[in-house]
Amino acid sequence: MFLAYMFASGFSIDLIESYAMEVVQWVRLIAELISILIIVIGIIVTVYKGLRLYRLSSADAYNLVRFTFSRYLVMALEFELAADIMGTAISPTWDQLGKLAVIATVRTFLNFFLQYEMKGEKAEMKEKTSNVGKEKEI
Repeated sequence: MFLAYMFASGFSIDLIESYAMEVVQWVRLIAELISILIIVIGIIVTVYKGLRLYRLSSADAYNLVRFTFSRYLVMALEFELAADIMGTAISPTWDQLGKLAVIATVRTFLNFFLQYEMKGEKAEMKEKTSNVGKEKEI
């Protein structure tokens, strides 16, 4: 019904497509800004946590700080990937699709390996805390 009204009132497909492209560009910009904001917050939180744990100077403290920052990077990568997908959502060219494929592949691999590393570090930290509890029992 809405589309019929739009066509009857003089809107064309090209006009609708241009409006849609403009909305998509705004959504893409917002996703990229959110990604930047997440990274900035991650840097602030990581520096704060790093300064608090600086006196410990152990591998555990270092891993905890890295784990904290990795979580923020993973979330930022998700928003960046969403922004890239939005950029090619309306009338993509083959050039844009090729660039998206390369960017999406690189970001997906980065995301995968960051999450893999985070799981390993989380398991290692959990194992160490459970070993500390066992030592106290003895």
